[in-house]
Amino acid sequence: MLTEEEVKHIALLARIGLSDTEVAAYQKDLSSVLDFFRELEELSVTESDANDGIPVKENDFREDVAEDFGNDGRERIVRGFPVKKDGFIRVKSVF
Repeated sequence: MLTEEEVKHIALLARIGLSDTEVAAYQKDLSSVLDFFRELEELSVTESDANDGIPVKENDFREDVAEDFGNDGRERIVRGFPVKKDGFIRVKSVF
């Protein structure tokens, strides 16, 4: 269990002010948290596979193929665009 001095030191490092009743409450709460971490340190993780429980997925690749949608598709795009010039769509300058 943490001492009152240790809890006050932790509070000083965290820049929080604690009353005497809060020191006692934090003494109990912080001690239980640290005890839990001590339990975790005792667990053996060397026997398990690193990917246990995690589905392993390979990269899915697809062929990069250009599809020609013809003049009809081009005309629909140009028709739906708000600003056109000489049959081309016009966008704002990037630079």
